[in-house]
Amino acid sequence: MSDAATHTSDDARDHVPPERGRRGRRSVAALLAHQKHVYEQGEERPVGSYAAISGVFVAAAGALTALARHRRVPVPAAVPWGDAAVITLATAQLSRIIAKDPITSPLRMPFTRFEGRSGPAELAEEVRGVGPRHAVGELITCPFCLTPWLATALVGGSLLAPRFTRVVALTGAVVAGADALQFAISAMQRADEEA
Repeated sequence: MSDAATHTSDDARDHVPPERGRRGRRSVAALLAHQKHVYEQGEERPVGSYAAISGVFVAAAGALTALARHRRVPVPAAVPWGDAAVITLATAQLSRIIAKDPITSPLRMPFTRFEGRSGPAELAEEVRGVGPRHAVGELITCPFCLTPWLATALVGGSLLAPRFTRVVALTGAVVAGADALQFAISAMQRADEEA
């Protein structure tokens, strides 16, 4: 069967309406269950747990915003490039530390299974469990998934607790720079050995 025919039949399946409820109307729950079924294509995905985790993120961001407004914290018209660079480096480094570092594996242990090493000082872990356990496991083993959480925390912290946040962000940025130097030194040593 051609790809076009497959997509057409998939599209047609998407439009098969879920069953009607007692009053002849489709319930929101039935519509969501239908969309989940179409999305998953037979593979169990913790979509409801993803939605709950997204809700927690939105609630946390809202709480930070409400706290800043309550404290009448002025929002700067612009963020200095240096601050943005430090927060960016810290966010990237901290997300990798949480998601991949052997030292933080006890945090991930309830949600993952050790598989081996994935790089210098980084672990490969398989997410385990179902539902919320699986969804949290995917979040905390994915540096890209952790980035919005950490960026929001650091930016919010820079408004609400600037001195403490500056120290945390600067530490993360320094560690990122030191790691880059370690990789460069290792690459030069390998190049010398191969020459």
